[in-house]
Amino acid sequence: MTYSVRVAITTPLHPDLRPLITDVDPRIEVLVDNDLLPPQRFPGDHDGDPSFRRTEQQQAAFDALLAEAEIFYGIPDTRPAALGPAVRANPNLRWVQTMAAGGGAQVKAAGLTENELARVVFTTSAGVHGGTLAEFAVFGVLAGAKDLPRLQSLQRAREWPGRWAMKQVSEQTVLIVGLGGIGSETARLLKGLGATVLGVKRTAEPVEHVDEVHTDDALPELIARADAVVITLPGTDATTGLIDSDLLAAAKPGIVVVNVGRGTVVDEHALVQALRSGTVSSAYLDVFATEPLPDDSPLWEMPNVLVSPHTAALSPAEDRRIAELFADNLRRYLSGETLRNVVDTHDFY
Repeated sequence: MTYSVRVAITTPLHPDLRPLITDVDPRIEVLVDNDLLPPQRFPGDHDGDPSFRRTEQQQAAFDALLAEAEIFYGIPDTRPAALGPAVRANPNLRWVQTMAAGGGAQVKAAGLTENELARVVFTTSAGVHGGTLAEFAVFGVLAGAKDLPRLQSLQRAREWPGRWAMKQVSEQTVLIVGLGGIGSETARLLKGLGATVLGVKRTAEPVEHVDEVHTDDALPELIARADAVVITLPGTDATTGLIDSDLLAAAKPGIVVVNVGRGTVVDEHALVQALRSGTVSSAYLDVFATEPLPDDSPLWEMPNVLVSPHTAALSPAEDRRIAELFADNLRRYLSGETLRNVVDTHDFY
């Protein structure tokens, strides 16, 4: 009897993309019931329609499907609260692919035991979103250099002022905090514009397109030299509040802040104060400590802030790219090779 590897599709994936998984190997058996998954509203919509609800019988069928799988394609319903029970109900589960590049935070939030974390490998979609997020990061750097908030204000007021000199990115120094896939791609694009690129990572090995690589101990000195700072870090205990009032006080006056990592990395109160004082000239933010951004956040109404609703990572090709990444990892899994993007279950990144 041929051994089959059962993969449960636990988050919306268009039927046209499912052959990317089944074509990997004849042993692959995909477990999926379209009626048990919410419809997608747009490409990359892994949550699906929020109005979708399963009946009691449908939920029982979905749970039974999860209990049969060796591998999950996605965290069930993308909810960490659903991951723990699904892992405990299935002693044969060995691998979960998350849809998020920062899926480690979701795994942490699931509250799994040490034994459960040891039994199941978790991988993320890191790398899939690098291009789109890097473009947003460069957009923020460019918008800051070209005085986008001032231009928008003048247009709203129908004012035609005297001309002024804008900055050139080719003459600027940009600090990238986090040189993983997103940060490295941001560095490549910025070097193409002629910027001087400084970078911070856990270890200070050279990175292509980065002029200087340092550890985070050097952040105060580096931010004092930078015209713009791009944050690409994941949300972990070690990164929470890293960009705080002390660090912003050390920044070069008028620095531009761009965040495409996780909102928890930035102390938002400190950022608001720095924006009000002019220490930070403008900020371009795709992520926030609390999402959706609360109605009472001052960031909504600040003229020198652009609020993006955590959408910069999405592209029409996202679903296909994640499925392709998963297919490559599935080949590795079947061959006993090390998987790509394995979550560190100590620091959860």
